Amino acid sequence: VEYRPLEDTVDPSNMLCAGKVCLSLSVCLQRSHVLSNLTLPVKPESHKRSSRSRWAFTFSVGDLRSITVREEGWTFLICKLKDSSSLPALHFHQGGSREFLDNLRRFALLTESLDDETCLLLSTPNKTLSQSFENLLDDNNFGIKFRKDPYVTTLGGFSKVTNYLFDALRGAEEQHQRPPEEVADLLGEVIPGLEINQQEEPGFEVITRIDLGTRPQVTRREPLSVEDWAKYQDPEGRMINISQLKQAIFKGGLYHAVRKEAWKFLLGYFPWDSTLEERKALQRTKTDEYFRMKLQWKSVSEEQERRNSRLRDYRSLIEKDVNRTDRTNRFYEGIDNPGLVLLHDILMTYCMFDFDLGYVQGMSDLLSPILYVMENEVDAFWCFVSFMDQMHQNFEEQMQGMKNQLIQLSLLLRLLDLVFWNYLESQDSGYLYFCFRWLLIRFKRELSFQDVLRLWEVMWTGLPCQNFHLLVCCAILDSEKQKIMEENFGFNEILKHINELSMKLDIEEILQKAEGICLQIKGCKVRSAAQVGVLRSFNSSTVSVPET
Repeated sequence: VEYRPLEDTVDPSNMLCAGKVCLSLSVCLQRSHVLSNLTLPVKPESHKRSSRSRWAFTFSVGDLRSITVREEGWTFLICKLKDSSSLPALHFHQGGSREFLDNLRRFALLTESLDDETCLLLSTPNKTLSQSFENLLDDNNFGIKFRKDPYVTTLGGFSKVTNYLFDALRGAEEQHQRPPEEVADLLGEVIPGLEINQQEEPGFEVITRIDLGTRPQVTRREPLSVEDWAKYQDPEGRMINISQLKQAIFKGGLYHAVRKEAWKFLLGYFPWDSTLEERKALQRTKTDEYFRMKLQWKSVSEEQERRNSRLRDYRSLIEKDVNRTDRTNRFYEGIDNPGLVLLHDILMTYCMFDFDLGYVQGMSDLLSPILYVMENEVDAFWCFVSFMDQMHQNFEEQMQGMKNQLIQLSLLLRLLDLVFWNYLESQDSGYLYFCFRWLLIRFKRELSFQDVLRLWEVMWTGLPCQNFHLLVCCAILDSEKQKIMEENFGFNEILKHINELSMKLDIEEILQKAEGICLQIKGCKVRSAAQVGVLRSFNSSTVSVPET
C-alpha cells in the first residue's frame, strides 16, 4: 500500500478534521488503480514545509495487523502494523473508505475482531502452503491465480487452491472459546434438525462430548417412472402430495423420461400448484423474455463490442469453455454440434440477464446437464437461472459462498469423526481444500454424466436436510479415510488421491451413506462433561450457504 500526496487540488482550510491540517492523498494498491481521495492529518507546524514527499509512505499488506474503522461525520481508518506501531489515521472526507477496504480484500482476508466489531483483523498468504500448491503440477498454465480464474485453477488435473483460499479459511478461525449456547446455535444452523442439550451441570464449562450413536441403515428405491409421476397430478395438471413426491424422488431419483418435466418443478421454474394451462402461458411469456435478452447481445456490432471490454471478455471465456465442456457426450460431441451452439447462446444470454456476474468459468458445467435434459433452449435457460440463484455465491468475486461451505464442511467432519479431522489438520488439510471442486460445481467432475443427473435431482428436493451436499462430501471422505490414514498421506498425497477418485464413485452408495449420516446427526445427543474435550469455535461471521 502506498500513500502519496496529490497536487494541491483541495483547500485544507475546508477540511473538517478537528482543527488539524490535512494533506490530500491518493491511496494505491499494487496492481490496482487510484481508489479515492482522502486526507491524512499532520502536525500543524509541519504543513508549512515545502517537501511534499515527506508525507508519503508505503507498507506491505503482509505487515498490517488490523484496521479500525471509525466514524466522525466521515469515515477514517486507523491502521496498526504487526510490530504494534500505528500509521497516521486516514480520513476519507469525500468517501471511498469502503472501496479501499473492498480492494484490500483482494490481497488479504479481513475478519471482524471478536472483541471489537469496529476492528478488522488481516490475514495474509502462507508462503509454504502456496509453494506446495505450485509444486503439484508441472503445467505452467495452472499458475493462474485462484481469485482470477477459479475454474482453471481448481478444475484441472488437481484441485489446486492457492493461498487466497487458504488465508480466507485460516483467518476465519479464532482461538476464542464460545459459550455453549453459541456452539449449539452454530451447529443447529449448519445441521437443521439437530437438537442440542444446552443445560450445564455445576462446574462444567462447555458442550464437550457428542454421542452420535449407531448410524442407521438406509435403503434406496427404484427411480420414479412416468406412470408414478402422473399419479401426483390432479385433472388440471396441479401437482399434489408434494412432500410425498419429493420423498420418492429423494429416495430413488427419476427415470430419464420424467426429468424434462420434473426438473422444471424441482428448480422452481414451474410452481408446484400451477395448472397445465398456467404453465403453457408462463412458457410463452418466458420465451418472449428470453429472446428479447438474446437479441441484446446478438445485435451488438463488432465496432460496439470493440468498445465493450466486459462483453468481449465474457464472449471469449464462453467460447473457450463451450469447446471443452462434455465433448465426449453425444449431445455435445463433434464439430459444429448444435448442442454447443445452444450452450454458447444460453450462456451469452445469461450475461444479459445478470450482467454484474456475467460469465465465470465453471458455469458451463452447471448448464450442460440441464440443456441435455431439457433439449430446449428457453426451458434450459430458465432452469439454469434458477440453479444459478442457488449457486450464485460460488462464482462471485469474493467467493464467500465457497469459503462458508468449506468452513461448514470442516465443522461437520469434526463433529462426525474427530480422529480423522485431527489427522487432516496435522497435514494442513483441516479445511478440506481438496473438496473445493466438489462444492464449486456440485460434483460435476467427480461423477459420470448420468450419476450427476441423479445426484442433482436428489439434492434439489431439499431433503432430508439443508446443505445435503455437505453430507455427500462427508460420505465420500468416510469411505476414503482408512486408506488416507493407513498410508499416512501428506498434504500433496491427500490432494492427489481425492482428485483421482473422479469417475470412480458409486452414486447410490454415496447417497445411501450420506442419508445415514444425516439421520445419525439428527439423532445424536450432545452432553456436557467436565473438560473431556472442547468443540473448537468458528468465526461468528455469516455461515449461511445457498440451499440446494
